[in-house]
Amino acid sequence: MKKVLLISSVAAALMAEEIVIDSMSVTATKVERETKEVPQSVAVVDSEEIEDKNVLNVKDAIATIPGVIAMDKSNGYDSRLIIRGAGLKARYGIREIMVMRDGVPMTDPDSFSRMDFIDVDDMESIEVFKGPGSIVAANASGGVVSINSKSVFDTENNRFKVGYGTFNALNANVKGSYEVDGSNYVGVSISRRQSDNSWREWNEFDTTQASLKYGHIFEDDASVEMEFSYSQANLQLPQSLSQKGFDDYLDSGETTNDDVQGAWQKSGRYSESYFFNVRYEKEFGNLMFKPQFYLTEWDHFHPVTGAINQTNGRYVGGLDLGFDYKHALLGNDANFVFGATARADSYKDSEKYEYRDYDTGFGGRIKRVTSDEKGALASSEDGLSALYGFYAQETFRPIEGLIVDIGLRYDYLDFDISGHETTRYDFAQGKYVAGVGAYALKEGYNLYSPKIGATYALTKSLNVYGLIASANQAPTDNEVRANFAYGTTAPRLDASTSTNYELGLKQRSAALSMDFAFYYNDVHDEIVAVPAGVTTYYANAGQTRRMGAELALDYFILESLDMGATGSYYNYSYVDYVNNGVDYSGNKLRYIPDYQYTLFAGYKAGGFSSRLEAMSYGAYYMDDANTEKYDGFDLITNLMLAYKMGDHKLQFNVNNIFDKYYATDAKKVAGFTTKYYYTPGTPRTAMLSYSYAF
Repeated sequence: MKKVLLISSVAAALMAEEIVIDSMSVTATKVERETKEVPQSVAVVDSEEIEDKNVLNVKDAIATIPGVIAMDKSNGYDSRLIIRGAGLKARYGIREIMVMRDGVPMTDPDSFSRMDFIDVDDMESIEVFKGPGSIVAANASGGVVSINSKSVFDTENNRFKVGYGTFNALNANVKGSYEVDGSNYVGVSISRRQSDNSWREWNEFDTTQASLKYGHIFEDDASVEMEFSYSQANLQLPQSLSQKGFDDYLDSGETTNDDVQGAWQKSGRYSESYFFNVRYEKEFGNLMFKPQFYLTEWDHFHPVTGAINQTNGRYVGGLDLGFDYKHALLGNDANFVFGATARADSYKDSEKYEYRDYDTGFGGRIKRVTSDEKGALASSEDGLSALYGFYAQETFRPIEGLIVDIGLRYDYLDFDISGHETTRYDFAQGKYVAGVGAYALKEGYNLYSPKIGATYALTKSLNVYGLIASANQAPTDNEVRANFAYGTTAPRLDASTSTNYELGLKQRSAALSMDFAFYYNDVHDEIVAVPAGVTTYYANAGQTRRMGAELALDYFILESLDMGATGSYYNYSYVDYVNNGVDYSGNKLRYIPDYQYTLFAGYKAGGFSSRLEAMSYGAYYMDDANTEKYDGFDLITNLMLAYKMGDHKLQFNVNNIFDKYYATDAKKVAGFTTKYYYTPGTPRTAMLSYSYAF
């Protein structure tokens, strides 16, 4: 984004106040539009910023966007992602947020997303759309993270890159696209990333990814793009630290498993995936037809709390039949975008195993697992989650300067799960007990997402906008499964409803880019966990209210120097929440701070470039009872220095340059004894990279 904001001098900047320069977004409407014409908060991270940050996972690229909380748990792919409060309840992975790559959902129908399939060295840009209101978001009330890969038709940005850094971190990539003739294009990308992360026990990761792309342009200007890719990711998942373990980390900067909180010392995720995607574009007069088909096959070995999951041959596939009809309405140009989608997640013989090796204590309670080797088979399951839907949005201009969006998306989500459980891990007893035997469950949910938004150009460079949008969020298959296991007294879960009211301003000129948003978000029928003796079920027992304000500024003081800031104010509270007889109504949400902000500056002159950014995260409550706060952290600072000479570029990145020790998550759990759980932040890391453009 910044590369197009350069001006010749301060005087030229002032004279160019009405010059409008903007990034493009497709997340809201499936049609390219300037971000200032989208009546909702949307942020775009372009290829230059991705390169400047030397991102090793998606979190690195989006963590400074206001309203987005993106924290890594292990300095690998195990990132926590929260957008305006959505995703907070996820016990693992990413929930309630749609993650897409080139229009393909990386999110399963039940709203679970993974980041380990995404090759960050093949990212051209990232769009983040906050809250309900995007017609591409199915069963995702929190928003959309849309990743656009490098196009096979782009033959001007071929490169080789290699970097080496602290904790034996390696990042290597080669990417090339070539024009075979005037109509045919081929591209290839191969990446390798790894680190032993030795500052923390059981924390290694590595990933190998490769993709082959093909593009063809027909004589009538229709086009087709195809991609086949492979990904292997191996990620160890260390457990949270106890209070003593966290205090030791603050003293030494290193952790050991002697003071982790919990028995599951050998958790991890080891996966392989194969991905195919084909998309076609063809114009028929004023009608553009854009069908897309995709299929992913993945296997994983996933030791987690209480069980080792193993799945071989899980398939997620889908079809999107999209149309864009250009027409006239009220005497002005208009667009009608509509389409139908179908997506399914199918698996057979997904197995859970007991851990083979562990130490026990009083009553046979598992104190600590000593390996991630499989023991006895605990259960086997077949499942199908299917999502069918349609979407439509009309964009029209009633008067000069005013753009109105009216849209609706509807989806039907269907769970069909069956299996046999021989044993299970009982959390109350802390050991394996007899399972329920054969089981089957089937649930269906109707999901609606209407919206109306408008943006008005106050000047050529300044727009004001307003939005009302709503979306349903279905329970996850794990929540449905937990209620089934509990029995008939557990209530049937309804989908929650998130309704967002938003007002904002967007400025785009040669010298200044500014986004301001104020939003008021109500979530009804919030799905909450209800402890019940030795187990847990889920109920629609809560309502939350989320109010906030966001600001993003980037100002070019000189042609070579820009400075800016991003900031978020959060006021999130429970309106109606009673859990296990305790009334939390009126309390603040755990983990959400009062504020979050980033300061940054960039300098570019000749072949030299640099970027300095510092991020702060305010204090937050460690529990729903609001009994204790964690202080957050101040000014975690990252630095980039680079020099480019011809086709050669040398870049040096340092993250957490002052080597501050802090927690990315702190939690307090009251019980017979009060326990504290801390996820330590990554200490100072550095990487030197070399790239060659060819």
